[in-house]
Amino acid sequence: MKLSVVIVSYNVRSYLEQCLQSVQKALEGIEGEVFVVDNHSDDDSVVTVREKYPWVRLIENQENLGFSKANNQAIRQSQAEYVLLLNPDTVVAEDTLRGVLTFMDEHPKAGGAGVMMCYEDGSRAPESRRALPTPWVAALKMLGFTKRYYMSHLPWDQPCRIEVISGAFCLLRHEALKTIGLLDEDFFMYGEDIDLSYRLLKGGWENWYLPYSIIHYKGKSTQKSDYRYVHVFYQAMLIFFQKHYSHLSMVYTVPVKMAIYFRAFIALTDILRKKLHL
Repeated sequence: MKLSVVIVSYNVRSYLEQCLQSVQKALEGIEGEVFVVDNHSDDDSVVTVREKYPWVRLIENQENLGFSKANNQAIRQSQAEYVLLLNPDTVVAEDTLRGVLTFMDEHPKAGGAGVMMCYEDGSRAPESRRALPTPWVAALKMLGFTKRYYMSHLPWDQPCRIEVISGAFCLLRHEALKTIGLLDEDFFMYGEDIDLSYRLLKGGWENWYLPYSIIHYKGKSTQKSDYRYVHVFYQAMLIFFQKHYSHLSMVYTVPVKMAIYFRAFIALTDILRKKLHL
């Protein structure tokens, strides 16, 4: 089998249906399969998939296991040459899967690939190409200097080597996953794509940006206006930093950790202000 598409879903039935319909069209002519891993949605996602999309391999979790664990459930069942991790709040263009698979077949050192993600209004999402958040890059980003982090020097219309592939569309060579391991389940949500991308690079593989497109209704698959989001998001930053940069001098680690806590405090304050209508 050529491709296994893995979609982890939680309470986004309407977006999930849109995504599945686009994937079905994009898979035409490709030997593939589609997994939907439902993380205990309380809408009618499971019933809808079971009744309207019988060709989908549905995994029903009895609790919200998070993004990494849910993806790993499906990856372990997949035997395809490539695995695509895909957000449910995306729409895949008809030629995107064929184009990305052709590129991967022609570049055996490519361990993973991402694509041009576009917002609802048609503008390009800068997170389509990202650099690793080293202490220096992370510090610049937190100060508002984002060009290095988003690799803004790269062209949009041609393939380019990048460092971090977005988890919203992350196509992976199964052989590469066998050498570096699956998603790190310490990450409940957020940060797992950065960690996986870093491990691909450390394992000698290449990460690529390819100029094929998807629409990403960013944030529709998560709720970013509550305290749990802030906790999970900034905790992921700390987990990644501790895992990969704890060996550095305190001169580097302390300021970055302080910046993470400061940004989390600002985010929490903003949520509280909005709730109190201040």
